[in-house]
Amino acid sequence: MMILGIESSCDETAAAVVADGRTVLSSVVATQFELHAAYGGVVPEIAARRHLENILPVIQGALDQAGIALPDLDGLAVTQGPGLIGALLIGMAAAKTLAFTLKKPLVGVHHLQAHIMAAFLTETPPEFPFVALVVSGGHTNLYRVAGFREMALLGRSRDDAAGEAFDKVAKLMALGYPGGVRIEALAQGGKDSAYRLPRPRIPEEPLTFSFSGLKTAVAHLLKQHPEILADDRARVNLAASFQAAVVDCLTSRALLALEATGCPRLVVCGGVAANSRLRLALTTLSRAEGFELCLPPLHLCGDNAAMVAALGYRLLQAGERLDLAGDVFSRG
Repeated sequence: MMILGIESSCDETAAAVVADGRTVLSSVVATQFELHAAYGGVVPEIAARRHLENILPVIQGALDQAGIALPDLDGLAVTQGPGLIGALLIGMAAAKTLAFTLKKPLVGVHHLQAHIMAAFLTETPPEFPFVALVVSGGHTNLYRVAGFREMALLGRSRDDAAGEAFDKVAKLMALGYPGGVRIEALAQGGKDSAYRLPRPRIPEEPLTFSFSGLKTAVAHLLKQHPEILADDRARVNLAASFQAAVVDCLTSRALLALEATGCPRLVVCGGVAANSRLRLALTTLSRAEGFELCLPPLHLCGDNAAMVAALGYRLLQAGERLDLAGDVFSRG
């Protein structure tokens, strides 16, 4: 069963063909990093316009890469939300048009739950149940996953997501966009204990994330000590210290979630899951605490359509369908 997945929730236009929810036959991603770099972040209207330009060539590229034609598809899956409304509407319009003209079944997919499916596109997919940490530019969520359609939210970020904090701090440090990549590169060789930065937590909500205070702490530090930005070593140490604080927040909450649920496995996915410091910390923690760790390969961490097709396959198999009147959603 071949499913065409379409993803356009933020600033990447993606399409992929996946067979039986496991085998990636093609995956095409058109990024917009350079387009938004001048603004220090994603501009929704500009993103939507670029999606409109990219969507058909990207879909055709995925079909060509897979060596199939549209009639060969058995179904379609599209990201329904959460995300930028204008961006989501482009992917949804394309998916609905194809589903209607081809008379193929269509299903809407939750973007964050689709990220979790990246783990099932690896050679050793995890067994259920497990805890999933989805950490990306716009979201930082913890789930208990008991099945492909059984994903219970355990905790989320109350304010800034981890990726958003990376972008904002990178802007404060004049590093450019995307922030996570820039800070990770600068932090190499830095002393991550050089600056005492907070690890915000909410005692009554132990699985809730909060990165706004950490970002504000960096802003105050730079306001009080603007000379940091003119000192190469100080900049490296600040990047390393900030990155270490984010990683500590993520790993500590993930461990608490494992303990609270009794799950022996942790899946970490989303764009920030590509961060080398985070991957090293999680690997070290898993060995020390004795839980199984699943880290998808780097190319499956960021937004892609293979994960959308993989989840779409399971939903279609379960009989779910998206009515052609179905709409996108920005939050959820």
